[in-house]
Amino acid sequence: MYIQPFFTVTEPAYTRTLIEFRYRTLPCAIENARLLGHKTGALYPWRTIMGRECSGYFPAGAAQYHINGDIAYSIIAYYLATGDLDFLRCKGAEIIWQTARIWIDAGHFYKGQFHINTVTGPDEYSCLVNNNYYTNLLAKYHLEWAAKLYELLKETDCPAIGRIGLHEEEVVRFREASRAVFLPYDEELGINPQDDSFLSKPRMDLSCIHKDDYPLMLHYHPVHLYRHQICKQPDTILAHFILEDAQSEQVMLNSYQYYEKITTHDSSLSSSIFSIMAARLGLCEKALGYFELSAQVDLKDRFRTTIQGINAANLGGIYMAVVYGFGGLRLKESGLYLRPRLPKKWQSYRFKICYRNTRIIVAVEKDQTVLTRESGPAVNLYIEDVEYRLEDVLVVSRARPKHEGR
Repeated sequence: MYIQPFFTVTEPAYTRTLIEFRYRTLPCAIENARLLGHKTGALYPWRTIMGRECSGYFPAGAAQYHINGDIAYSIIAYYLATGDLDFLRCKGAEIIWQTARIWIDAGHFYKGQFHINTVTGPDEYSCLVNNNYYTNLLAKYHLEWAAKLYELLKETDCPAIGRIGLHEEEVVRFREASRAVFLPYDEELGINPQDDSFLSKPRMDLSCIHKDDYPLMLHYHPVHLYRHQICKQPDTILAHFILEDAQSEQVMLNSYQYYEKITTHDSSLSSSIFSIMAARLGLCEKALGYFELSAQVDLKDRFRTTIQGINAANLGGIYMAVVYGFGGLRLKESGLYLRPRLPKKWQSYRFKICYRNTRIIVAVEKDQTVLTRESGPAVNLYIEDVEYRLEDVLVVSRARPKHEGR
């Protein structure tokens, strides 16, 4: 979720190689699913080197079922960026179908909605919860695409369909579950609660915690943290970033403001996501502050861990904070989207991306965004939700969005 987004829009062949690692370890994921009681499907381990689970603490490890959705999301993003349907036919779709089976087995229908209980989301300060918003939303997306890919590939020579015994009735269950997935929402606050019980917990008073007691996981027992509204890193906020069309702008803003107050950023993976979502919501100067914190993780050894090596995933987060944050890049089924933002301190910035075999230079300046087709065929894309065709050079005036200077 942090490194592949870089490769997917710069050197997608590397993303394909990373996905092929998951394909090679699919038999281990099937074995892991059986160990956790699932009679069908594949469940990838939370932490692994060769394909088997290496995490010793299951509440913050094996219970993170969203790893299946993360992997499916990365495969779909690769397909959206490249249009490489052949790779899906040969390898990618099999991963998506086998991992989608886990949601059907782990979840259940209750009062007409599909619930997924006893999982851990990205925020490891809340473990073994019911209906984690991030997990449920990814499961919904995952199941939707599992059904969609079956329709795309069933008339082709897709060996996985017969090999894994995928059939129409199972695909119908994928669709039914996807449409019925329960997504927690609180009417009073206008936010998506992190899980069913999150808002019923008391808040920890962060003002009373000494700076030397961070990260909290080194000074507080996990059970104590689990009883409070406290976040180690983005969870619902990460969901709003990767699947922004699931909620309205106002709900995402409400959620951002709510979770910002209770997130400790005890993980190096945290600040970059808050930067991306601040930029998405037009809070550009706040986005810059979080971006600078991400950039300082190793430069200033913020977590006192650099002696053990750089925080590699954070490097991906820094990249995403510029390209997916300030640049507003999103890969969607309808196309490539950009929503450029520029902090007051910056005169301009630029980056290169690869989309459908076309290499594009994006330069964001004070009054305009300039896109240059460096190589490859002309492409259609969206800037601020307006469709354009990039033939050679495209210049789009930048009207300063509301809140950009904040």
